Amino acid sequence: AFEPLGSNAALLLAYHLAAGQGAEMDELLNNTVILFDPCFNPDGLQRFAGWVNQHKSKNVNPDSYDREYSEAWPGGRTNHYWFDMNRDWLPIQLPESQARIETFHNWMPNILTDHHEMGTNATFFFQPGIPSRTHPLTPAMNQQLTRKIGDFHAAELDKIGSLYYTEESYDDFYYGKGSTFPDVNGSIGILFEQASSRGHAQNSENGVLTFPFTIRNQFTAGISTLKAAVSMRQEILDYHKKFYADARKENNSGAIIFGDYTDAGRTDALADILMRHKIEMRSLKNDVTKNGKTYKKDYAYIVPKNQKNSRMIKAMFEKRTTFQDSLFYDISAWTFPLAFDMDYDENASLNDAMDELAYKNGIGKINSSDYAYLMPWNEYKTPKILNILLSEGIRAKVAMKEFTIEGKDYDYGTILIPVQNQKWDASEFTDRLGDIAIHEGISFYGVQSGLTKGIDLGSRQFRALTLPKVALLIGDGVNPYDAGEIWHLLDQRYDMMVTKIDVNDINRKDLSRYNTIIVPATYGSPENEVVDQLKEWTRAGGTLIGYRSALRWMSSSKLLPLTFKSIDNPANNITFEQRSGFYGAQNIGGAIFETQLDRSHPIAFGFKDDQLPMFRNTRLFVEPHSDSFRNPIRYTDNPLMSGYISDLNLEALKNTVPFQHNNYGRGDVIGFTDNTQFRAFWYGTNKLLMNAIFFAEEM
Repeated sequence: AFEPLGSNAALLLAYHLAAGQGAEMDELLNNTVILFDPCFNPDGLQRFAGWVNQHKSKNVNPDSYDREYSEAWPGGRTNHYWFDMNRDWLPIQLPESQARIETFHNWMPNILTDHHEMGTNATFFFQPGIPSRTHPLTPAMNQQLTRKIGDFHAAELDKIGSLYYTEESYDDFYYGKGSTFPDVNGSIGILFEQASSRGHAQNSENGVLTFPFTIRNQFTAGISTLKAAVSMRQEILDYHKKFYADARKENNSGAIIFGDYTDAGRTDALADILMRHKIEMRSLKNDVTKNGKTYKKDYAYIVPKNQKNSRMIKAMFEKRTTFQDSLFYDISAWTFPLAFDMDYDENASLNDAMDELAYKNGIGKINSSDYAYLMPWNEYKTPKILNILLSEGIRAKVAMKEFTIEGKDYDYGTILIPVQNQKWDASEFTDRLGDIAIHEGISFYGVQSGLTKGIDLGSRQFRALTLPKVALLIGDGVNPYDAGEIWHLLDQRYDMMVTKIDVNDINRKDLSRYNTIIVPATYGSPENEVVDQLKEWTRAGGTLIGYRSALRWMSSSKLLPLTFKSIDNPANNITFEQRSGFYGAQNIGGAIFETQLDRSHPIAFGFKDDQLPMFRNTRLFVEPHSDSFRNPIRYTDNPLMSGYISDLNLEALKNTVPFQHNNYGRGDVIGFTDNTQFRAFWYGTNKLLMNAIFFAEEM
């Protein structure tokens, strides 16, 4: 159960099964294993319950204007870091999901019901959803069985006189939500959506909607599912068996190889997801080169295609650009190796693999030096390490150019840590950096001289860095999901302090204690005095980083002057009935696009290739700057890598830019048209935000 109704109904259903008696109950309990997950979003449930209970009157007031029914930001839907837990079944980045998925794979349920709530004026929905929007890897029989189970829901809801609908509005496309994830695992996932009272009782188009009534509907759907399970037991077991038998017959020869030989952290993070989904992986025997890409032992993995979860592997690795429908309830692409900016090849050979997954003994190394240490910027964790050093008062610099020393090539963005004139002496330095290397698996290269091929270590092309002091704008008018993803990234992945400031309180705060302010996507523009305050703070030397819709007001206020491309799409020959489909087809629900990087620009430090897949779910098309060096990230001529986008939007997107930087007074303004840490599994673009935080002054 995801939302309050489901959690309350689950306890009621558990009690009913424990206390119920009679032949029907005996048959059910003797022939069915029933697993309950009554609340997989405890933080959200607690937030919701706290809010509605503290606003409840003795005389329950159904007036929708009552404060009880407008929950304070960020609302109760999200977990501690403001994530929508029901989008994390496939990425499994959050601990709540990791526990749930472990249970799922251990039991392999035949039916999974997912209990949600929707707008107050709706009724009750049960799946199937819109037939044309089912993922092609889901067998047709899955939807037929869902439909047959639906007859049981209808019968039970008819008995109690509840209105309902089915085969409308929701879909089974994105495998990362609770009602669809089971479909790629041989199970049948079923979504229930109940109109929500959003509190104790609220007026609606269908009369006063009470919390007990909504719980009763969810409870009834639980009963009808169990009746269907008992009645259709053989059919459902046969389907489960056939799902895996058919998957075995598909062409599953060979293997997939993936890895980034400059970044064990990102490579292992992708491997971790596969392992949590019980997907078998193997280590490399030796380095492999395939189609011009290098895969190094300890920095890559091989996934045999011929294994139980072969369809899940397909769902995670495939690129898909043709679709039966143009409307999606959620994202249309989530290709994992692209999300991780990972080299991969789907025609690898198992001959290059060991027989099992070899345990790696941390790759971090250090050789001591009395002169200087170098840390390449490619590893996923390097921003965390740099933040540790700067917060401990260690001076560090960043290389603006490439160089070679002691036979090793160093790329743009290499971090230089001189030994002399620091607060530690040379031996303390070696000890402290050695601890970090062992603990974090990051290497430091001690060098004995400052003379290089390229820029010498004393060159002005090494720029001094300052410790980031980051504030994050939150509160009414800010998108809580986007804000939560940034908070989670800095707090959990990079161990960086971040101060969350409510946008409505910002005028009462002294912003001079921060050198970086991040503005997630906003709904509309903040008050003029807030914009003026941000301008004054930036002018004095701050770095302002804005995302998605925030770029509109950042541009109109001249903080970050941008030229947006507008698209003309006349509604010709569209009937009244077709109008929502016509507009919906122009949405970019979430797809993946190819960009070209200028690797010499600080925003691109730490990326090994000049091509980067980026996630996009906005229609903000920004014209490139007239100075080409100000467009370090640019969509290519043929940018669509995976997912749905209309032809009109694809044409508009070509050669536009997802990133721009502006010098504003002594400060810097940086804008991203799209989310670089989407749902915490877009590891491949996290470095862009970190580069914006650490290297803005170098841009």
